[in-house]
Amino acid sequence: MPDSREKKDEQLLREAGCDEKVIIHCRAVTEVALEYASRNPLVSVDLVQEGAMLHDIGRGASHTILHAQYGADHLRALGIEEAVARIVECHTGAGLTTDECTLLRLSPRDCMPRTTEEKIVTHADNLIEGRKRVSIEKSIGSAIHLPRRVRKRMYRLALDVELLCS
Repeated sequence: MPDSREKKDEQLLREAGCDEKVIIHCRAVTEVALEYASRNPLVSVDLVQEGAMLHDIGRGASHTILHAQYGADHLRALGIEEAVARIVECHTGAGLTTDECTLLRLSPRDCMPRTTEEKIVTHADNLIEGRKRVSIEKSIGSAIHLPRRVRKRMYRLALDVELLCS
């Protein structure tokens, strides 16, 4: 049975135009993210839970790389805590530098995960395809279209989260 926080987040996803498939994916990412968050007493479990549930809220507007910035902007417009918006903004792959955002025709922002909570949600998202958990190796293998430096960054992020949450 979902708690009131999860119900509120699911309602926000629906209001933003996200379909049930996106919501199921967000639940799966949240489950994995909470596994990691529970291993580190310095991590804000509430922040990880909310950020993971809302990480794909921008998919109601776009199913492209734009969804992360759209989602973060949407949450900011709603007055949602900046730390949650940053998780949403930084969750794609292993984050994007300002230059990479510019090259992808996104707003030129630093979208690199910096906080432990941002890193946990980003890594958890990399471990979920649809609703199914996969290995980081499979995830990186599925990202063969990405530049080598980005795939290396995904692997380094995985190692970093494993170390932070061991």
